[in-house]
Amino acid sequence: MTKTVLVTGGTGYIGSWVVKELLEMGYRVRVSVRSFNRKDKYLHLQNLPNSSNLLEFFEADLLIDGAFDNAAEGADAIIHMASPFTLRFKDPQRDLLDPAVKGTRNVLGAANKSSTVKRVVLTSSVAAVHGDNIDMKEQGLTEFTEEHFNTTSSLKHQPYSFSKVNAEREAWQINAEQSKWDMVVINPALVLGPSIAQNSNSESLQIMKVLLSGKYRFGAPELYFGFVDVRDVAKAHVLALENHSASGRYIIAERVANFMELVAIINKNFPDQYKLPKMVAPKGLLFLVGALFGLSPRFVARNVGYRIAFNTNLSRQELGLVYTPFEQTVTDMVNQFRNN
Repeated sequence: MTKTVLVTGGTGYIGSWVVKELLEMGYRVRVSVRSFNRKDKYLHLQNLPNSSNLLEFFEADLLIDGAFDNAAEGADAIIHMASPFTLRFKDPQRDLLDPAVKGTRNVLGAANKSSTVKRVVLTSSVAAVHGDNIDMKEQGLTEFTEEHFNTTSSLKHQPYSFSKVNAEREAWQINAEQSKWDMVVINPALVLGPSIAQNSNSESLQIMKVLLSGKYRFGAPELYFGFVDVRDVAKAHVLALENHSASGRYIIAERVANFMELVAIINKNFPDQYKLPKMVAPKGLLFLVGALFGLSPRFVARNVGYRIAFNTNLSRQELGLVYTPFEQTVTDMVNQFRNN
């Protein structure tokens, strides 16, 4: 019998790749959309292989109680990915925290009411593992693992990270209060790679666009991130769905790198084609001009110049994830920008 999976956030940057994977494997896929009237948001999914007979859409709003109940009934599993990823917001409570936490409560409430859902795969983030890069040093760690939770973010400092850790903690709480379905959580690092959705406004795509635009050509901040290919994040969700022994959290990262290492890959594969930074911007200067790049003094103080490390053994050993090399991820992404 064909298994049915409800995917929230399935029209997004990562979600579109998840839907593609599931359709290719023969799953019946239900995708929630905020409004049927915004066809531009989900048209790209209708062009995927097997979509004509295996894909259906449900209208649902994260903030409306019971909005996902119909879509969850009859589904064997839910992949909950819908949550705002934006660094451009006016009100962090309204624009980040409420959709993340209330949306999680709503979708998992639908899992509770469903007579068929047996597994939930939740998209969290390494932002739920740590808040600032300095956390690793302050906590006396040599690397972050799945045991760590972000305790340093707030609505005023790193509100996006605050929304992710609160949503994930809420999910674990709801999961602990029932026994009908089990849950696996995916904690990806910064996601890069090509997009299926041509009109995606994902922050990941914006970061690469800004870098290629020349905005940082006079110097890039010495910021270290975990990086991972969007296609690997999608695979991790499907592996978590299919592997019955998968449990708990999985950090998903191919490597940690800084902006200049990313620049070196672009320069190597696309020599002299972009106005890329030639040097690291001095930290002292960033305190003065950081606001131009959206960096608060506190963010600069607690992140610039601090290395981080992630232990990804569980994703490799338990999920069996084989990572795409970072250079291929970056090259494929830049090529897509060039061809559009």
